[in-house]
Amino acid sequence: MAMPAQFDPLVDFDGMWTTQLADRYLPLPELPTARYECINGRLVMTPAEVGANSYGEMSLAHLLRPAARAAGFYVYGPVNLTFELRQWIQPDVTILHALPQTDEEDKWVPVRLCTMAVEFVSQGSRKQDFVDKPKRCAEGGVPYFMRVEIVRRLRHAAVELFSLTDGEYRRTAEAVCGQRLRAGEPFEIDFDPRELLP
Repeated sequence: MAMPAQFDPLVDFDGMWTTQLADRYLPLPELPTARYECINGRLVMTPAEVGANSYGEMSLAHLLRPAARAAGFYVYGPVNLTFELRQWIQPDVTILHALPQTDEEDKWVPVRLCTMAVEFVSQGSRKQDFVDKPKRCAEGGVPYFMRVEIVRRLRHAAVELFSLTDGEYRRTAEAVCGQRLRAGEPFEIDFDPRELLP
């Protein structure tokens, strides 16, 4: 009689991941700092992003927070933005128009609370990012999406702001270092992408 194979949640739950399974088995002890996202029950793991992006994320949150707060919005870092039990992503910065009401919502933030998701991209993330976050957010009805690209060695930063129109994102503002990104929605936004560089 053959010995049963050792249980491995990554293998045994492939295609079946839900928020409940994630609560029970994640993070994995050998991968505690990985980013865990899930698309249609399939778990997607990526390592932490480059340091320049982390710096940019903190800087962006700091820049957006005063105007967002004055307009009644809440600036978060990465959250488990949940579309349904088998699908969630982790934006780099997340703007909510309403606070989670329960501990469950605080851990698995419903997409209906999200006004804007922000994604920082780099050459490395393009190669390893298997989750199309703009597509998921558009399908989930997130009204705004922001994409930021930082290239540290070139001292380059570019920001694009998109708004949801007829189920698709349309660019409403863009800027690179030395220019100002300006928008009046979802709240007053006015900064030079250079401010995101370390």
